[in-house]
Amino acid sequence: MVRSFHRSKLIAGSLTPEGALDSAAFRSSSASEGNPRGRRIGIWYGLCLVFAITTYFYALDSPHIPKNGDEYIYAHITRLTAYSGHLLPLQSQLPDMRNTKPPLLFWQGIASTHWAKNWSLLNLRYPSVIYTLLTTGLVFLLGWKVFGRLETGALGCLIYLSFFNTYRYGRPYLTDAPVTFWTFLPFFAFLIWQPVALESRVFMPLLFGLGLGVGLLYKSFALVIPVALAFSWWHLDYRGYRVAAFLRKDAGKIAILASISLALFSAWFLLDPKPIAVLQEFVLKENLGRLNPQGVHYLTQILKGVSSVWALALGYPVNAGLLVFEVLALFWVSVKRRRQFGEAEKLLWIWPVSLFVFFSLPSTRSSRYLLPAMPALALLCALNWDRISRKSFVASLLAALAALFGMAYLALRLQFSVGAVQLFPVTYWLLLGGTATLAFVALSAPEFTRPCVPCISLLVCLSLAVALRPLDGPLGCYAPDVQRYVMGKQVWVPCDFIAVDEGYRLLLPGADVHCYRDDGSATLESLATRYAIFAIRLPLKPDTTDDLRLIGERLELRGRPSSAELLDMLRGNVFDHLFVRERLVEVPRARPVALPQGE
Repeated sequence: MVRSFHRSKLIAGSLTPEGALDSAAFRSSSASEGNPRGRRIGIWYGLCLVFAITTYFYALDSPHIPKNGDEYIYAHITRLTAYSGHLLPLQSQLPDMRNTKPPLLFWQGIASTHWAKNWSLLNLRYPSVIYTLLTTGLVFLLGWKVFGRLETGALGCLIYLSFFNTYRYGRPYLTDAPVTFWTFLPFFAFLIWQPVALESRVFMPLLFGLGLGVGLLYKSFALVIPVALAFSWWHLDYRGYRVAAFLRKDAGKIAILASISLALFSAWFLLDPKPIAVLQEFVLKENLGRLNPQGVHYLTQILKGVSSVWALALGYPVNAGLLVFEVLALFWVSVKRRRQFGEAEKLLWIWPVSLFVFFSLPSTRSSRYLLPAMPALALLCALNWDRISRKSFVASLLAALAALFGMAYLALRLQFSVGAVQLFPVTYWLLLGGTATLAFVALSAPEFTRPCVPCISLLVCLSLAVALRPLDGPLGCYAPDVQRYVMGKQVWVPCDFIAVDEGYRLLLPGADVHCYRDDGSATLESLATRYAIFAIRLPLKPDTTDDLRLIGERLELRGRPSSAELLDMLRGNVFDHLFVRERLVEVPRARPVALPQGE
């Protein structure tokens, strides 16, 4: 007989398929809210959430936050589109980098910077943090309302925010934060509004389609496939895997959801004055071009290498950062008790699996593509937090201590290298010491181990942000007199990724900034014959600029070390390759040169 949501409440995710309560679901530290110890843990999670929000907004204006190089590409398109005075067509000076994403992200940037009049990283990024926090709110409501426990919701929020790749991709000016929200929203609504969402034939699928359509306008029309797959799987499971019943009663709902979302996405083609360019650049190249399921190369790549399906299988643990061991343990625990899943827990698992199956098909695979499923994974972790072995939490604490030791070591090396300048305030060392102390307490006292791990993960993220903060001050920026000197002049800067010059427009406001390829082969002599004013990155050790006029200098992180440098870093020479000294120089009595073709 088909299971019915009328006859079983989704309580704590612990209902067996027959509706019987799994009494072992929430033992140990997850005592009821009426229990004094449960209240204390709830208060602790609440304080940690306040701290997490502070951590996500801290140093949001910094060029050195953990991020992805695509941020500068999107900023470039946003700035030029804003300067054009029109929302469409999108504008870019980068070859083959114009319609690289649908317009909603760029419109968001135009709105948050007031048509680029208030141009700053902070204004570009804060909507991403808002989206991340909205997603966190969905996780909280699911844990509280669907699974019946306020503590479960709070823990799910905290786990989601403590995932390192949530921190890395949920703050910069990227598509990940809004896409995660808009793709998770239909699943949230489906779970929270039972049985109405399951029985509705038109209205709810219509709402789901509208929400998903907004997500498609941030990322790609292709996202409709894994979402439709997950919804189809959910309904098929509800029908007891009777295909005929599914086709008769539910297939139309999936069709409505997909059609509405794609119709909303199609508005881009209707509004853009150059729809053929959108078709060629976005649909054919950016999307269908990534599939390419032909030839030996595709078959080889799917089975081995950094873009293999096996590497993608590690994407969920990789996204978790310091909680990698807990996520791996979650998979193991869930496999063992898969027949005991309640309805809601089963439905939560379907979304990560559907997303993984879909992104296994393109020729390019990345753990970043799995980020939209991390909210569901965080809630599943919260539901199984007490089933996960303490050994996993101990491993995370030891990894956190290793990260803290590494940051302290690099900070001391950097302090000794720059001389008498005081780089790191006392509060930084107190933060490192306090985090390490909390980790040791969690290691020595079993009752504190589980509640402390997410907080320690966030403390490590904050420590990293504070460690990089000196590079946002005079040490890592050009002085005001340098900025005034180059204003209106051509300045050539090193670029190891597309559109890196967008960052230099903030470092040297008013300068006419251009890129030269920084592949390690550029020398002072070769650059001096081509450019009048240029920046070059040199080893941190004292160096000379020969007869060139030194305008200014700053300290910078090396962005993309070579294979040989990575091997040397693995041997222990991390510091020598991590920092570089960037010098801005001018060729005496040089005449401005014309822009070389193709640069």
